[in-house]
Amino acid sequence: MVNTTVQVVAATALHQFAFFDAHPVKDVHDLTSPPELFKNASEISTVVSSSSGLLVADIHGSIHTLNKEFVSTTSWVARVGGRVIHMAERNGVLMTIGEEGAVRGSLLKIWDLGKMDKRNQAPVLLRSSKVQPSNKPHPVSCFALSSALSFLATGLADETVLLYRHLDQSLSSTTSLTALPKTRIIHESSPESITGLGFRELPSPTNADAKDNNLHLFIATTNTVHLYHVSGKGSGGSNVLLDDIGCGLGCAVMDWRAEKIVLARDEAVYAYGLQGREPPYAYEDYKSSIHTHLNYVIVVSQPTTATSTSPATRKLVAQAAGGDGDASRVTVFDMENKVVGYTGVFAEGIREVISEWGNIYILTNNGQLTRLAEKSTFAKLSMLYAKALYPLALSLTQTQHLDESYVADIHRQHGDHLYTKGDWDGAMTCYLKTIGWVKPSYIVRKFLYAQRIHNLVTYLQELHALGLANADHTTLLLNTYTKLKDIGRLDSLINTESRRSGSAESNGDLLFDLDTAIRVCRQAGYFDHASYLAKRYKRHEEYLRVMIEDAGKYGEALTYLRHLGAVAAESNLARYGRAMLDNLPEETTQLLIDLCTISGPLIIPEAEDTTPQQSSAPANAPSYLSYLALSRAPAPEDKTEESNPDKEEDLTEPQTTQPRAPTLSKEKRPSPTLYFAHFVDHPSYFVRFLESVAARRWGQSLSSLPSSILDTILDKDEDLEKYNRAAVWNTLLELYLDGGSSEQQEKALKVLTSDTLPCDKTHALILCSSYSYTRDVLRFWMDKHNTSSSESSASTEVVQALIRYGPTHPHLYELVLRFVTSTPELLTRHQADVEKILEHIEKEQIIPPLGVVQILSRNGVASAGLEAREAVQTDQQLINSYQLETNAKLKQVAELEDPMHAKVFSVTRCSQCSGQLDLPSVHFMCNHSYHQRCLLDHETECPLCVRQHGIIQEIRRNNERMADQHELFLADVQDNGFKVVAGGFGKGVLNMTRLDDVAV
Repeated sequence: MVNTTVQVVAATALHQFAFFDAHPVKDVHDLTSPPELFKNASEISTVVSSSSGLLVADIHGSIHTLNKEFVSTTSWVARVGGRVIHMAERNGVLMTIGEEGAVRGSLLKIWDLGKMDKRNQAPVLLRSSKVQPSNKPHPVSCFALSSALSFLATGLADETVLLYRHLDQSLSSTTSLTALPKTRIIHESSPESITGLGFRELPSPTNADAKDNNLHLFIATTNTVHLYHVSGKGSGGSNVLLDDIGCGLGCAVMDWRAEKIVLARDEAVYAYGLQGREPPYAYEDYKSSIHTHLNYVIVVSQPTTATSTSPATRKLVAQAAGGDGDASRVTVFDMENKVVGYTGVFAEGIREVISEWGNIYILTNNGQLTRLAEKSTFAKLSMLYAKALYPLALSLTQTQHLDESYVADIHRQHGDHLYTKGDWDGAMTCYLKTIGWVKPSYIVRKFLYAQRIHNLVTYLQELHALGLANADHTTLLLNTYTKLKDIGRLDSLINTESRRSGSAESNGDLLFDLDTAIRVCRQAGYFDHASYLAKRYKRHEEYLRVMIEDAGKYGEALTYLRHLGAVAAESNLARYGRAMLDNLPEETTQLLIDLCTISGPLIIPEAEDTTPQQSSAPANAPSYLSYLALSRAPAPEDKTEESNPDKEEDLTEPQTTQPRAPTLSKEKRPSPTLYFAHFVDHPSYFVRFLESVAARRWGQSLSSLPSSILDTILDKDEDLEKYNRAAVWNTLLELYLDGGSSEQQEKALKVLTSDTLPCDKTHALILCSSYSYTRDVLRFWMDKHNTSSSESSASTEVVQALIRYGPTHPHLYELVLRFVTSTPELLTRHQADVEKILEHIEKEQIIPPLGVVQILSRNGVASAGLEAREAVQTDQQLINSYQLETNAKLKQVAELEDPMHAKVFSVTRCSQCSGQLDLPSVHFMCNHSYHQRCLLDHETECPLCVRQHGIIQEIRRNNERMADQHELFLADVQDNGFKVVAGGFGKGVLNMTRLDDVAV
């Protein structure tokens, strides 16, 4: 019977918790009584656990194998007329030492539990031999068996320890029942009794802390503790005294790892290793026995104080607990974690303590069996959390080899506990150990305040060091650096190489998100750091964006572009060409020329004296003339190569320099049209760019044109090159025309009159018309028509050009109309085109009808029908529209005057507020409807129609007043008589009868 109400003296150095729950064990067939075999507990001699089940030996010499329901599955008579005193099982082999009626002294029997003797249905008996080193028989007080069955040690009552070596070999080599290895006496003491033996087993392969791989035997007596070297180097000598204090019989046991022997004395619990005694655990009480269960040590003691150890006192305590005999207390220790996991008093005294199937079983003297079930890890940790014993919780997880998630959760809760107490540094120390298990946002939110920003920096730095930071963490860390103006840490972060091994590239995986780092540095104004990162990790577009958009270092950006090569420079100049031209027009123009004319590395022109125009560039920065020609590479290198002066060419005046044949190359050069838009505000540099590209790329210029150049050009897309050539010369012609100077006018004339330059003649006509430069162009078309009047291509090109460019240049219709009606031949050839031109002029009202008549009547080429057709069609259309409108109005008036005609109002929205109509609403005959609330009080006319009709009435009154002012009318008639008289009739000035005065 368990009673936990009795006052217990707990160990002062240990924490005490209820890690175990006590449950009575009942017989499977009778739930009101304990298991059948344990009812007569006084007949139980010893109990041990084994791989086959629980082995129970009684005083009648029988051994029983029990299952989990404590039901006997196997039993046999192991001793005839005697009993089994000691048992131990290893690898299915059972060692028993006991007494037998016909034998004097102790008898050792070895059984094979895996084999059954068919004759008596008992395990096969392997050996049976006396334990007697001399002629005098002595009982065995204790014994120990190694895990591999190699060694067996027995302690006799005459203070002697016997050792059997190579026992496993003996069992497999012969079939004689009495054949055992020769014993060796390894310890003799007088008058000390042997109270405990235990083999210090070989360490497991996973135990990296083990420093001794030899087998040792601990020997405990009533007054001393010894260590004997059993096997390995240096074995076979005399034993070593570890301590001069011992323990009572049954108060010594090996720990669960079989590395230390644990002794229970009245004043404390001691542990001994190879190096001697370790710090004891204070626990004062009269100890009866000691046992092990997993990582726990179970101590059975008397529930008395240190000063009351008499039998009478113990009996009084037992009676107070509800028993008749000596009460016993069971204390379960976790020696590694210094925790008392259970304490309970058993009033009837304890017969056996059993560790089996993951539980502790307590057998009392009255046959009651109690199971101590260990609580779940979660429950145990909850107890520790309640008392804020987080270090102890961590120790517990290590002892039970729990998953890392448990450890991280303990650190998190410990950190939360310290955080609530205001210990920010201590909390952060705990939170750092949760990285990888706890979401960073959980910790980051706690330290976003200004006074805790240093702790936040520590956490974010560790996240980056472990490679677990994302873009948001990088942003936050860099922002904290910039807020703190901690340039040192910022430099350290961006200069730190990856700590991860196995990276494929030299830079490896960064500790931070590169794009985020560049963006944050830009936003904070740390342009040098942003450009350093972009340049180091070959983010060319980011580097140029920083240098051009943020830092304004156009000279360095231009240098970088030349180092990048043609491919990268092509795309980046398309984006930043305009900004570069605004700040470094000379250098940028030269770079664009090289880019569009050189196939391969960007060759640097010969030295020119130019000075960077941007003040933000360093004073000692090199000019663009000192840029070095490098091969195309994915990223700029720190080293530069000297350009070869023999390969340089002077492009200072490309328009007057004799062009030389370009180098043949299979690489495709970018189209010059990509960069036209950048020169909008730089026409002079645009002219230079176009002239240089035409001269160096195609060998075309206004000065001369080598005939062999065009035949040596090897471009992949000849159609595209033709388009580029035409675009360049068309644009040059426009720039020449726009310039206005006499020199440029002459250049424009050369372009127009050249038969070799690929200038679109139609486009040239449009340009000349736009810039009022038509004299020479019209002379060109007339001369070409007069030279070959039978050739229709000239006039056809004029008409095609009108179709293409007429919608955007309406004034061309008059020019083309004059041209195609200039001769009968042209009019006959383009009769259909003239009709289409007249229709378009009428539709778009480009020229008044009288103007068309004047153009067509200037000579006798156009017929009268052609002249009048346009005016007649226009008048007919007006008449039709007026008739339709008049009929509609008359019909509406008739409907309004007819009292029998029902008016249906289908308007659903208010004409005033555009809201959905609802009652009450007002409908007018003009099809306008209103909410009553949207009308003014006593308003009887439609507000919209009243305003419109008022405007018309005001116009009519003005016209009636003007009818009496004859002097003004006569003055207008003198200037434009027909138009004024027609307008007078329309306005009623000539006193025509008004429509509203006519009776219907």
